[in-house]
Amino acid sequence: MASRKSETNNSRQARIAEMRRADQSRDRRNKAIAITTSAAIVTGLIGFGAWVMINQQNEEDAKKALAKAPVAGEQTWDAKKLGRNHVETPVKYEMTPPVGGDHNPRWMNCNGDVYKNPIPEINAVHSLEHGAVWVTYNEKAAPADVEKLAGTVSKRPYTLMSPVKEQSGTIMLSAWGKQLTVDKADDARVAAFLTKYVQGAQTPEPGAACTNGLADK
Repeated sequence: MASRKSETNNSRQARIAEMRRADQSRDRRNKAIAITTSAAIVTGLIGFGAWVMINQQNEEDAKKALAKAPVAGEQTWDAKKLGRNHVETPVKYEMTPPVGGDHNPRWMNCNGDVYKNPIPEINAVHSLEHGAVWVTYNEKAAPADVEKLAGTVSKRPYTLMSPVKEQSGTIMLSAWGKQLTVDKADDARVAAFLTKYVQGAQTPEPGAACTNGLADK
């Protein structure tokens, strides 16, 4: 009788020991899975972070390269010959739209401002002096192109847009001493010109304000 009880106790203890070993084995397996999963997640995050950094660097490099590259078809005037005096009287400019010269002491707001009506040249030229790009169009421009340009300008500080009926080109982009003429808003040179000349190296007064000026919409 005592022998059977001893066998029963031994059997129970053996089962308990086996269950403990199974639990320990399961715990080790779960820990291994957790460590492996964590390592995979960390590796993935590191890889994704590296990809984001590389992608951002590539985009930055592309922008710098675009900013340095000449824009095909652009016209250039000698900045040293463009007057920069503040005047209260009308100014006769040699080009339309003007790309520099004497101008009114007050600039046009150029914080992505889209003007539906013509604006005073003498104020817009002051905006160019501050590093803005002035996008203009005449009656030949398709409504869809005007809308697309307005969308581009409205999202970009140091730009402004207005109609100029007298200009020779359908769509023209002007910066201080620089000008580009295109026929369509989707011309790749539009983006190139904006990238290069919005607060570009040609800017006589980099960092000057494009707000708190004249806002005649």
